[in-house]
Amino acid sequence: MPAIPNKSQLVIIGAGPGGYSAAFRAAELGLQVCLIDPETDPGGVCLYRGCIPSKALLHVARVITEAEESAALGVTFGRPRLDIDRIRDWKNGVIAQLTGGLGGRVAKLKLTHLQGTARFKDSRTLVVKTVDGAEGELSFEQAILAGGSRPVMLPGVQTGGRISDSSGALELAEVPQSLLVVGGGYIGLELGSVYAALGSQVSVVEMTAGLLPGCDRDLVSVLKRRLEKQFSEILLNTRVTGLKEQKNGVAVSFEDQKGERSDKHFARVLIAIGRRPNSDNLGLDNTAIKLDEKGFVPVDGQQRTAERHIFAIGDLAGEPMLAHKATAEAHVAAAVAAGQKAVFEPRAIPAVVFTDPEIAWCGLTETAAREQKRKVKTAKMPWRGNGRTLTLGRDDGMTKLIIDPENDRLLGVGLVGPGAGELIAEAVLALEMAATAEDLRGTIHPHPTLSETLYETAQMLFKG
Repeated sequence: MPAIPNKSQLVIIGAGPGGYSAAFRAAELGLQVCLIDPETDPGGVCLYRGCIPSKALLHVARVITEAEESAALGVTFGRPRLDIDRIRDWKNGVIAQLTGGLGGRVAKLKLTHLQGTARFKDSRTLVVKTVDGAEGELSFEQAILAGGSRPVMLPGVQTGGRISDSSGALELAEVPQSLLVVGGGYIGLELGSVYAALGSQVSVVEMTAGLLPGCDRDLVSVLKRRLEKQFSEILLNTRVTGLKEQKNGVAVSFEDQKGERSDKHFARVLIAIGRRPNSDNLGLDNTAIKLDEKGFVPVDGQQRTAERHIFAIGDLAGEPMLAHKATAEAHVAAAVAAGQKAVFEPRAIPAVVFTDPEIAWCGLTETAAREQKRKVKTAKMPWRGNGRTLTLGRDDGMTKLIIDPENDRLLGVGLVGPGAGELIAEAVLALEMAATAEDLRGTIHPHPTLSETLYETAQMLFKG
């Protein structure tokens, strides 16, 4: 590991998708960059304990599910035999390949990579502690905060043993006979789907009235119908009031919206109730930067904080807490730090839930339009009439377009179905280009594909 330098043009704290993207771009623009992160190679939560390992395990789950469902196509397999150690090794190998590649790029760009942590002594100085015990002060001209986020835990509950957060669940230490997932958001549903496919009896408890709060209900309903077959139970409008770890599992107490209480026993419990920004241990109180009520760092369109030479990106800078949003903000911050003109002003940031079926959306949702009392025109098309869907042995899915009734401009798109996450990029591009429904209708889509559903849904707006 290199020695802690006395000064740097640009210091970046955190090496997740935002941090390493900012570091690479800034170096390409000619800045001297120092990247600080506890891990050996860049990657952050996304690569080590989030996006990548979860998607690797979701692929395993999909392979198992497709094998089970192939009998309807006339192809029958025997019961899958799972080698959990090999699955875990394969997942870890994917992580190692990606993070190792990023480490190689650090070397190629000749970045100073300090494996450790940093706190502000003042607005121009950091106190850096490396994992090998070294400590020193580092002065800087500019800095980018990219510290990411961490799982939220229930009050008074400690992870370890039979209770874990999302990071612990991704270790795949075992496949429990029963698993309670606390939280019906995307993390809980994705990991619940993995363990259900691997053989666990999965239950989900959500304190609100529906899964995936904030997502349009008609999209969620398609997913929920399938999850009801995969999960043992889905408890809505229900709170967990107690968790007691025992020798052979966890005793859980529930309370529903009527105040009725019940107790159940599970082999393991996964807490997936959200994430919070890692903004509390940076020493920001030694600067002019003040956090908002949720712990986010307020920024302007150039990602500048109250200290104009300090930028914040990614999960630290506010919702949505998504890796691709962090990367886009990173490119803006790096460009501005290098003296270029740039601003973060996307028309749409896509969101994807990688369950089966997937849900993806961008732009204005129907739920948000209703809350804003904004008049919109919608068109919805179930996928059961799409040829490609049926050739995949599926009949679930839907495409929804949200249109401005005054000028026919596309305002939002929602998708649910196999591969929805791959389709949403076309919708994002359409929104960025201020496309109209006529533009979508006039774009020739290949046949037979799922992408045709965007064309066919637009076509519905012109019937009659």
